[in-house]
Amino acid sequence: MHGAFTEQIVREMAAHVDQPVILPMSNPTSLSEATPADLVGWTGGRALIAAGSPFGPVTYQGVTYQIGQANNALIFPGLGLGALLSRARRITDHMITAAAEAVAGLTDTTIQGAPLLPPIDDLRSTSARVALAVAQAAADDGIADVDGITAEAVRAAMWQPKYAPVRAV
Repeated sequence: MHGAFTEQIVREMAAHVDQPVILPMSNPTSLSEATPADLVGWTGGRALIAAGSPFGPVTYQGVTYQIGQANNALIFPGLGLGALLSRARRITDHMITAAAEAVAGLTDTTIQGAPLLPPIDDLRSTSARVALAVAQAAADDGIADVDGITAEAVRAAMWQPKYAPVRAV
């Protein structure tokens, strides 16, 4: 709901943690609980933000903050690919955790202005990292029929779009 994250609430939260994680997830952007620009300002540039809608970068006190977009496309394609490649008999909590940790490992939140999540425009490499982590977790859990999945095997298994040329007749 637009405006649900008020300045008073955000400042109070930020007073108790070094890097508050704030997730305004409502869509479309006009319904976002708060704008990233406000959140960055209200927290003195300390907030780690991921939004449900795409927002552009925010510049605050000379630092440009990249705003991550939380999207299930960061996890699910790689989760499915890793499960398929390893021929996992089921999806375990460990596999889901491995997927989340793979996504989290793609950003460095110790750098001021870094995004909380990897960019949506780089889903292929995100999915590859997630798939590899998921396949390894399935093997570790003893539910994979195929073990030792490599990064090369993941990339080789990914669908590559190839479009035939279109000619007017």
